[in-house]
Amino acid sequence: MAQIEQKIESADFLKSLGFPTLDVHETFSHFDFTSPGRRVLLIGPMGSGKTEFAARVWRDAAIAQKKGEKVRILTSSGQVDRRKVFFIRSEIDGARFTDYPEDALCYRSGYISCGENIAKIKDSFGLEQVLNDNPTVGTFIIDEASFFDERLAYVVRNHSYERGVMFIFPTLILNFRRDLFNSTARLMLDIATDVIPLTAYCEHPDCINDAFYTYRYYQVEGKECPALYFDPLIIVGGDSHKDSTLEPNYAARCDTHHYLPGKEYTFFHLKPLGELASRGNERPLRNELAALKGNIEQSMLYENFCERYRGKTDEEIFFNALLPQNIAEKALVFLFCEQNLVPEEVLLRLVSELDLDTNYLSKVLSDNKRPVSFEQPLLL
Repeated sequence: MAQIEQKIESADFLKSLGFPTLDVHETFSHFDFTSPGRRVLLIGPMGSGKTEFAARVWRDAAIAQKKGEKVRILTSSGQVDRRKVFFIRSEIDGARFTDYPEDALCYRSGYISCGENIAKIKDSFGLEQVLNDNPTVGTFIIDEASFFDERLAYVVRNHSYERGVMFIFPTLILNFRRDLFNSTARLMLDIATDVIPLTAYCEHPDCINDAFYTYRYYQVEGKECPALYFDPLIIVGGDSHKDSTLEPNYAARCDTHHYLPGKEYTFFHLKPLGELASRGNERPLRNELAALKGNIEQSMLYENFCERYRGKTDEEIFFNALLPQNIAEKALVFLFCEQNLVPEEVLLRLVSELDLDTNYLSKVLSDNKRPVSFEQPLLL
């Protein structure tokens, strides 16, 4: 909450009258449904209460709908009434909150039943269909909008301009790398009318500072293993804690405890190797992937870690990042999905030659919307 600063003279005057000196904060107000066309971003790390804030909007709407005709006029634009709320979630989010009903708007400490006013969509075309099917609904809460295609931002903008519809986006703007999540996230910032930043306590056991970032890590034999910078951007999974070398966990972390090893390696070594492969020289990349898979201490990644982290504070936790499985697969996914440096035929050839984990690759490539079939014949 923003603090209202008092002038020194005013504080002294109140004190002279016998009043205590207080910090006065903004009122935590009920949600405003009267302003048409708002596009509200709720941003913050995982666990900061974005979806819970959205649930509070839903509860406020239920109260507002009990008001009379004068309030309906204030909250409406034509047939659109912004007190009518609809919740939208991505189809790829089905692995989360599996213990809740299908019509639940879920958050970490509970849920609200949305009845018929909930839908799962695949992309912006699915959003258009929901908007067309619900012409009187005036407020749409779109969970994790950054998971959708960038066209969604323009669909939202047009409906807010033309019909006065309000959109609320509980979403990650930054990914686990502390980068803008993707081009959709950038466009959401471009079109937003309101941004409400939320924080959480840092989830490091020795810290209670504000956390602004989502931290990804693996739990291997009880050890916290930070995700490498080139870890796949999207890994679909549940919210439960996992002791796994392949399925990550997430936590809210502050600057000090958000570990992100391998960023320098990614741009000094991995990406240049991908650029060489894109020009027909695959051998250096193949050699590095082979080392990452079979003898990591012979890899450029390990050499970079020794140069960057040996003898430094938190050396152990940085080196823990080398413990999870499938580092070679992750490096290849990064070059194929995000950098577009490795053509599909080269991907298939490297996977076959190095005997990489095709089950893992199939899932992650599908999660990142670049599915590949590993059963097709190789182009030699």
